[in-house]
Amino acid sequence: MEVILKEDVANLGHRGDVVKVADGYGRNFLLPRKLALQATLANKAVIEQMKEAAARRSATEKVQAQELVAKLETVSLSFTRKSGENGQLFGSVTSGDIASELAAKGYEVDRRKIQLNEPIKSLGDFTVSVKLHREVTGHLSVHVAADASQEVAEPVPAPAVAD
Repeated sequence: MEVILKEDVANLGHRGDVVKVADGYGRNFLLPRKLALQATLANKAVIEQMKEAAARRSATEKVQAQELVAKLETVSLSFTRKSGENGQLFGSVTSGDIASELAAKGYEVDRRKIQLNEPIKSLGDFTVSVKLHREVTGHLSVHVAADASQEVAEPVPAPAVAD
């Protein structure tokens, strides 16, 4: 089945590309989610107009992404988490945590654009990639520190109970 992509699809193609896919993938995934159109003659004519509009939209999105990356390069995020003795976190810092912290600072970034191979599970400084456009990638500085209220206290002995 040949389809025309309406949006960028990972490992398949970019907006406006005509690609050949398995019938089931096209019918059950791409078409219902409105990620693609069937490649008919009428749709191919419409797609040319969509390509021109997409090129203009992509250019403006790229400029906006470059402006946001310039602002994000100066941002440093700090997280405090409970941790064990060897610096391993109880829990983790995820892309959702980073996105919510950026939103608190006034930067709207979708969590899916924050590229963490796996959640951060240890203390320290990390550099996190943010892919805002297919040609524009920025980097954030993330610092994970131990929770200060996590001091190790001596266990208090239980009061003796008289029998």
